[in-house]
Amino acid sequence: MLHHISLGVSDIDRAAAFYDAALAPLGYVRVWEDLSPGPDDQAVGYGVAGGGDKLALKQRSKGQRPPGPGFHLAFAAPDRQAVAAFHAAALAHGGKDNGGPGLRAHYGPTYFAAFVIDPDGHPIEAVFNQAV
Repeated sequence: MLHHISLGVSDIDRAAAFYDAALAPLGYVRVWEDLSPGPDDQAVGYGVAGGGDKLALKQRSKGQRPPGPGFHLAFAAPDRQAVAAFHAAALAHGGKDNGGPGLRAHYGPTYFAAFVIDPDGHPIEAVFNQAV
């Protein structure tokens, strides 16, 4: 249903460094960038190598704030180890822990996920939801 989603960020370089690191264990990479020092509307896009973006980050230095309660963005992970690596990389690059890697039985018997808050306050998750 979704083609892509865009998030506003207050510092495109910081956000890109965070997402480069956090998404790498999940198999997602920067697929395009439109960067020029200073102005708003700089952006980067993430997806699978050789494909289009599914996530775009756009510089919004004034009035940038994360969506309200109830919003979060979940990324599919290829396995449980990738979920743990996502969490570790996110924390090492300025993210805040919002729930470490582990089973979330209240979401289902195989729902393995980790949750972080990115440097701009966006709640994100990596999830692997298959039997092992």
